Amino acid sequence: MTATAETVAIKLERTIPASPGKVFDAWLDPSVPGTPWHGNEKLIVDPRVDGLWYWLSLGSTPHYGRFLNMERPGLIRISWMSPNTLGLESTVTVTFEQNGEGTLLTLVHSGLPNDDMARAHERGWGAITERFSDIFAGGTRRSA
Repeated sequence: MTATAETVAIKLERTIPASPGKVFDAWLDPSVPGTPWHGNEKLIVDPRVDGLWYWLSLGSTPHYGRFLNMERPGLIRISWMSPNTLGLESTVTVTFEQNGEGTLLTLVHSGLPNDDMARAHERGWGAITERFSDIFAGGTRRSA
């Protein structure tokens, strides 16, 4: 029997003033500020089930994984590995649910190795989702 280490998960929510389909599509578009794919030193992204993704951040930190599930307009799930997960595979699940006139974006990053890494990812995802929600200000998507 193999012992498994306990892992940590984080959850963030943002309400975006656009339809789930528009938010889903924007989340996958590397040209849209505030997506994980935007503004990296190097980027490879194949947004389909079993498609691989890789980026080298502007701070030269590699991140990589694959797309596990995609159900437009409601769900994107990816595997996530980096030095900040101590090389362990974690999972990022993003859901897009109709919420009145907008979309409730919920991001859960599970399988993080410890509280320190969870807090660091929570700060990172918080900045990303805040920047992403800002592009929909006034109900229109701005490109930058």
